[in-house]
Amino acid sequence: MKNYNHIFLDLDKTLWDFTANTIDTFQDLFEVFDLKNKGIESAELFHETYEVINEHLWNQYRQGLIEKDYLSLQRYILTLKEFGIADAALSENLSKEYLRLSPLKTKLIPGTHDVLEYLKEKYTLHIITNGFNEVQYVKIKQSGLDVYFDKVITSQEAGYNKPNENIFYYALNEAGATATESLMIGDDIDVDIRGASKAGIDQVFVNFENIKHDFTPTFEVFSLFELMNIL
Repeated sequence: MKNYNHIFLDLDKTLWDFTANTIDTFQDLFEVFDLKNKGIESAELFHETYEVINEHLWNQYRQGLIEKDYLSLQRYILTLKEFGIADAALSENLSKEYLRLSPLKTKLIPGTHDVLEYLKEKYTLHIITNGFNEVQYVKIKQSGLDVYFDKVITSQEAGYNKPNENIFYYALNEAGATATESLMIGDDIDVDIRGASKAGIDQVFVNFENIKHDFTPTFEVFSLFELMNIL
């Protein structure tokens, strides 16, 4: 085991339960905006349709092909369009309300607090997240995660999105760390793990869904609790 000093962690889907919190938020949106009476059968269908569109737009955003503001609004315009709804004002209101409500949700991946308490005693901890400042900082504070981290690096601040290695270089510089003394922990093999590898940083792939992949990370675990066995 190398002598690591700095540990960088992904936020969404690694610590903050993005899926559960998003589903809860979409239930709120469905009710607040009375979407059933606008022709959308259920919050579940609304969310499922949105997820496909959102992932496509996020892939474009990560590649630098679209801007933040375009992504934030267009995902609702396109989702409503799938239900035959053309309503610019509703799209804008959904976008604003999602960005307000979503970070207030506090469901975490099992083991988050226990593992962070354990790691905090041994390492300096940081976050590297693809996300918007006004959302990610609220998530961290609301979920009680702020007490664990020395630095929080967002893609908006860095000017680069994971897996671009430049966000990792930026994070190292912000943390006053070197690649050789650092470790990246994340749930996305392409975004977190390959990205960190390109920057010369060792990685732990938290493979929650036991997916098959063709990349060999430094370490691979299948739950957060397993991190305490290797660190």
